[in-house]
Amino acid sequence: MDRPERLRAEARSWLAEQLSTTFAHARGLGGPGREHEGHDVRLAWERHLGRAGWTCLSWPEAYGGRAATLAEQIAFHEEYARADAPARVGHIGEGLIGPTILDFGTPEQKARFLPGIRRGEELWCQGYSEPEAGSDLANVRTRAELVAGEWVVTGQKVWTSLAHVADWCFVLCRTEPGSTRHRGLSYLLVPMRAPGVEVRPIVQLTGTSEFNEVFFDGARTPADHILGAPGDGWRIAMATLGHERGAATLGQQIGFQRELDRVVATAVRTGAAQDPVLRDRIAQSWLELRVMRLNGLRDPGLPFTKLYWSEWHRRLGELAQAVQGRAGLVAEDGELNELQRLYLFSRADTIYAGSSEIQRTIIAERALGLPR
Repeated sequence: MDRPERLRAEARSWLAEQLSTTFAHARGLGGPGREHEGHDVRLAWERHLGRAGWTCLSWPEAYGGRAATLAEQIAFHEEYARADAPARVGHIGEGLIGPTILDFGTPEQKARFLPGIRRGEELWCQGYSEPEAGSDLANVRTRAELVAGEWVVTGQKVWTSLAHVADWCFVLCRTEPGSTRHRGLSYLLVPMRAPGVEVRPIVQLTGTSEFNEVFFDGARTPADHILGAPGDGWRIAMATLGHERGAATLGQQIGFQRELDRVVATAVRTGAAQDPVLRDRIAQSWLELRVMRLNGLRDPGLPFTKLYWSEWHRRLGELAQAVQGRAGLVAEDGELNELQRLYLFSRADTIYAGSSEIQRTIIAERALGLPR
């Protein structure tokens, strides 16, 4: 048995045992549109994963990881999804800021921040988007000034996922007065519990509030809580985004298959499966999901990966509504069912983490070499 399959077998056995005993009540909790579910239970699970050595698999062993290869990471994420394990609460720390600190952090920063991420003891959020700087991230206006050994941060961030439960935020802000666009930006690590930080939830179509506005009104963080040099923030911010597409997307596709199975079962129950148009749409979804997996196995970081899965998932949400018929238009007792929630939340898939329009521009310019 090769290394990926050994790790797969180990993960499958461990997850089966834990999710049928101590954490049986955590199975299936959370996920897009459902991040409000069982946060305390999922946080306990995150720390349990850390103690058992199942977080940060790709990190070097010197920092508590397993130096897992891409194939080993894929094996774990697939088994994690198949086990219907709860949605992770530490994924932003493990998948985004952790690797960025490994790449750019000082020895002192690595010692301060990486253990808390690996153990699931400190949660992170991403302070990038602003009301005037969404897809055009270089238009960031949040500013920071170095005063008496501390960065003083003032400004607003928006669409900040899980800010309401985060301990820390990595903030892209302008530290050079008068600078514009990509110049004069810095990458700061700011405590979310500090005075001057206010989090306001944004209520979504699903009625939940995974996204937030974050206001910094003179919030302070130590001078050494900056990754890289002042003014080097854009380069580091782009490096962080480079870590966003990874092996976890293969596990995500297991969840997609589960959703598609639920759509098919509903179509059979409601009789919608007798409609040849809907049958064709179901078959098309099944085929496209297989293509998604093959492309993911080839390279989960391909530039069109996010564009492909987000457009596919939004179409699946529309199909989920269609197979329910009229019943899908009514929330019984005011509660959304799983397919209604899928439809509503998937509308955001083609917007967050880079809109489809931006993704197409990136593919055109960087992958195909077309003129700007």
